[in-house]
Amino acid sequence: MNLNELDSDFLRYIVSRQFQSGDRIPALSELSAEMGISIGKLREQMEVARTLGLIDVRPRTGIRLEPYDFLPAVRFSLLFVLAQDPALFDSFGDLRNHIEAAFWGEAAPRLTDQDKRDLQDLMRAAWAKLNGPSIQIPHAEHRELHLTLFRRLDNPFVRGLLEAYWEAYEAVELNLYSDYEYLREVWTYHQRIVDSILEGRLDDGRALLIEHANLLRHRLSPQARAEPERTG
Repeated sequence: MNLNELDSDFLRYIVSRQFQSGDRIPALSELSAEMGISIGKLREQMEVARTLGLIDVRPRTGIRLEPYDFLPAVRFSLLFVLAQDPALFDSFGDLRNHIEAAFWGEAAPRLTDQDKRDLQDLMRAAWAKLNGPSIQIPHAEHRELHLTLFRRLDNPFVRGLLEAYWEAYEAVELNLYSDYEYLREVWTYHQRIVDSILEGRLDDGRALLIEHANLLRHRLSPQARAEPERTG
């Protein structure tokens, strides 16, 4: 790659010096002298890198290069556009659904025995909330279950996009939804998906995952939005 394509002296410096995750980057005064640019300009470029999750800056430890994570960059852009137009969540949701369906064949066979136990624990926790004397929305379990299904993928871009979906889900406040019938239908699908994984029926699990995705698509349709909200 041509380093001049990176519109940042600071990032070009990191790449050219082949810093690795965890490495300490020189202080701003040292960088300014070595690179021949002002500390003010370096601060601006460093803040962009920090926002993108590329570096960590702390008073005592200084500047360190972080492990690469696609999520901060996606989240920054996604939350900005959703603040302008929340309806765009539908489009990002469609992308997420296609990603899950496309990568299921790689992700599901890689799940370990511990992952499967974690899925079962999440199911038990979710049903306990739904069947308790005071109904609770198992949002944390919902997020963790889906991310667990794809946690073994060695693809930071896929993982970042899937994690960003849940950031957006919360931003548009879908985690506050309280339709009990809908929640039970969703978690019945989750139970069937987990059961299919435990029984080695991975193709069935993918089919159920796609059917499950259609529930949210219907929920966000113009007709569904026009219907009065039901509570359990």
